[in-house]
Amino acid sequence: MDNAQAGRDLSAAAGKAARSRVPLESHRDFEPASGRDPVGLLLEQAKSRVPELVPVRHGRMLVSPFTFFRGAALPMAADLAATPASGFRAQLCGDAHLSNFGVFGSPERRLVFDVNDFDETLPGPFEWDVKRLVASLVVAGRDNGFAAADARRVAVAAAARYRKAMREFAASPTLEVWYSHLDVEDAIARFKQRLKKRVVKESESMAAKVRTRDSTQAVAKLTRVVDGQREIVANPPLIVPVEELAADANLRHAQVPGRRLRAHPAGGPPAPARPVPADPGGPQGGRGGQRRHPGVDLADGGRGRPRPADAAGQAGRTFGAGRLRRGEPVRQPGRAGGVGPAADAGGQRHLPRLAAHDRARWRPNGLLPAPATGLEVLRADRADGPRGDGGLRRAMRLDAGPGSRAHRDRFAIAAYLGGSEKFEQAVADFGVSYADQTERDHAALSEAAASGRVEARPGV
Repeated sequence: MDNAQAGRDLSAAAGKAARSRVPLESHRDFEPASGRDPVGLLLEQAKSRVPELVPVRHGRMLVSPFTFFRGAALPMAADLAATPASGFRAQLCGDAHLSNFGVFGSPERRLVFDVNDFDETLPGPFEWDVKRLVASLVVAGRDNGFAAADARRVAVAAAARYRKAMREFAASPTLEVWYSHLDVEDAIARFKQRLKKRVVKESESMAAKVRTRDSTQAVAKLTRVVDGQREIVANPPLIVPVEELAADANLRHAQVPGRRLRAHPAGGPPAPARPVPADPGGPQGGRGGQRRHPGVDLADGGRGRPRPADAAGQAGRTFGAGRLRRGEPVRQPGRAGGVGPAADAGGQRHLPRLAAHDRARWRPNGLLPAPATGLEVLRADRADGPRGDGGLRRAMRLDAGPGSRAHRDRFAIAAYLGGSEKFEQAVADFGVSYADQTERDHAALSEAAASGRVEARPGV
């Protein structure tokens, strides 16, 4: 037996042994802590955000329990810190809710289903990602008018897909795991005969629509031509010209997070200074708004063609920072670390190749790194609006697969989860309980806004 196989066997044995220490059924447990104050946590977090945009963020979180859930990663981290954990670590996505999974364009211009948004990534219990995803599905199901039983079935399907995917990856070579991905167009062709014609038509229509969401659309939406020069359209407080943020030309680039963004190697030189969005919840951010000072830049794509704006942001403390047990190693927040299938930087072995982020680049911008990701990457955003039961259920089964790829100790985790349905049933119960809590927290934020404790600006 070689050393690699011996290591895998030891990991699998540790996974099985952990079931007696942390039973699979225990993952259904959730009991709100005494004195719990999610609104207080959001207000504390707001101190590190752009002040003018905090009311916008709170206003967006008030729309529905699901929009609240998207922005409430920090309160959930505080809750998850008190829940059972097997002890097996993963490089967490950090905010693995439904809307951070979707269809993206790979560098090869193929459409892939993958996970997105890693400015909160850090090592932590693998259960955290799974529970955040599953809870988001229940909350979204309720927002979409699903019956309680249907929402729970969706949650069970997602957790089951995670468990089965981990077992599949545990039986696969590392390189196969590294390069595994779900090619949307190949999947449509492969399952075309097994799907209803309506589903095939909807899938093909979606794929065609995604291909229109590229740099041309971004430029048309975010820019205008003034005196023959294309510039980003200002829209305060969501988009503020950099000139207004730093009057001194020498300070301008030094103070903008990410400093001066560079064009891709194939592109031309950067264009002169452009207006820079300063909105954690604007074009480049969701309701979570974890990036403290996001910005965009417009560059010359060559031959007079404007390049799409690039997004950058200074990553704040990740949603789990400060919530891990003392003595646990924490890598630099906001950065996945590790390069290549055999990387072992800081213990982060076998990180996945995430096609949606293959074009992401890192910039020094003060204390913490943050991703600069091209807006020209093809993307199909998840709508928060209603969707059919069947469509949401199919999406849930897809969602957990890419997420499981990011969890590195697949041998121990797969052995811990086992072949029974205990894990998915327990996590689904947790999701239902946490959806109830989310509705109470959403109501608490609404009350805080009505009383003046929280300033909220809806409709922006």
